Amino acid sequence: MSQFGTEITTDDIVETLSFFDSWEDRYKYIIDLGRELPELDASERTDSNLVRGCQSQVWLVSREEGDTLYFDADSDAFIVKGLLAVVLAAYNGKTREDIQAFPIEDYFEQLNLLKHLSPTRGNGLKAMVSRIQATAA
Repeated sequence: MSQFGTEITTDDIVETLSFFDSWEDRYKYIIDLGRELPELDASERTDSNLVRGCQSQVWLVSREEGDTLYFDADSDAFIVKGLLAVVLAAYNGKTREDIQAFPIEDYFEQLNLLKHLSPTRGNGLKAMVSRIQATAA
């Protein structure tokens, strides 16, 4: 199970990213976050788990325990795995209500993220968020 959202929070990521002066260092940190995501089992890398709208291949799997949703995600691109970690920090281990209420745009703004991603990466990031929000709806 991923530690994002449970042990590594959005506040942790915002705080750590603020230490870096250059975007090159921020990208390295985001890639390092992605390396901490557990790989999805090959059996979960199915068409039905693929997130549409992403430039790279992204798989997202959800499960519910009580009223809490947990997500596992993987990608074939290092930077995208890092972006998945950033997103999971916001949503993993939360209730449906918390997921719907989380101000994701404000979080991305704090990270200053979208303006430093290519338009296709930004669209992919939004597709990941949409898939999680749809799962919680």
